[in-house]
Amino acid sequence: MSSGQIFGELVDTRRVWAVASIHGEAERLIALHEKLWPRAEAGDRLVYLGNMLGRGAASGETLDELLGFRTAFMTLEADTNEQVVFLRGSQEEMWQKLLQLQFATDPRMVLEWMLQQGVGATLEAYGMDPEEARRAAGSGTVGLTRWTQTLRARIQARPGHYEFMGSIRRAAYTDDHGLLFVHSGFDPSRPLETQRDSFWWSSNSFTSLDGPYSSYKRVVRGFEKNHPGVLVEDYTATLDAGCGFGGSLVAACFLPDGQVVDALEA
Repeated sequence: MSSGQIFGELVDTRRVWAVASIHGEAERLIALHEKLWPRAEAGDRLVYLGNMLGRGAASGETLDELLGFRTAFMTLEADTNEQVVFLRGSQEEMWQKLLQLQFATDPRMVLEWMLQQGVGATLEAYGMDPEEARRAAGSGTVGLTRWTQTLRARIQARPGHYEFMGSIRRAAYTDDHGLLFVHSGFDPSRPLETQRDSFWWSSNSFTSLDGPYSSYKRVVRGFEKNHPGVLVEDYTATLDAGCGFGGSLVAACFLPDGQVVDALEA
C-alpha cells in the first residue's frame, strides 16, 4: 500500500470539519449531519476520526448514512481531490482482524477480547450471532474460515460497505502540513510513516505534547477514554463527548492554521 493510500491528503483546503467517534449511533450521526449540512461550503473538507462502528446497535445504518452524506458533500465542489476521509479507529482495526480470525494464534481469546470492546454490536448489525462466533472460534481453522466467509458475504450484501472498509485511512493531513488528524493518539518521537498502530492504541502522550509535532500546528483526535467533549489545547484538540457511551456526538470546524471556528453537538 502506498503512502497515498495509507494517509488522506486534504488539498486546497478552506476549512476542515472533523467528526468524533460515532460508535454505531446512527441517529446521532443523522442529527449531526442535519446541523452540519447548512454550514458546509465549497472548499470545506470532512474527516471522520475513526470508531464509526461498534458498541451501538446501528453500525449498518451508520455506514449507510456516512456513504450517503459523502456523496452529498462532494457536490459542494467540482473537485477530483479527496474531500471526505474516513480514518481507521480501534473498532475498524478489530473489524479487519475479525475477518482474518482464522489466522490468529488463539482465535477464541482474540474474539473474546474483541467482544468485550464492542464488536458484538457490529456483528449483530450484519445478522451474525456473537455466540455463533464463539462456537466457530473453537471449531478449528476450516469451520472458522467458513464463518469469516459468511461474515464477509453479509458485509458485501450491503451496497458500498465492503468497499468502505477498504477506503479507510490511518491518518489525514492538510497539504500544507498545518493540520494532522488521527484517531486517538500517536507517538511524537516517531515520523508519521512509522506510526502504524500508534494511531489507535497509543494515546498517553497526546495531551502532554509541549510543542508542535513536525510542522503541524495542531493534531486533532476523535476518541479519548474520558470523553472530555471539545478540548482544545496549545498544539492538540480532542473531540469526544462520549457517543456510544451514553454521551453526545460532536464535531468541530478548523481553519488550516488550527483555529476552531465552529462546533456542533447532537
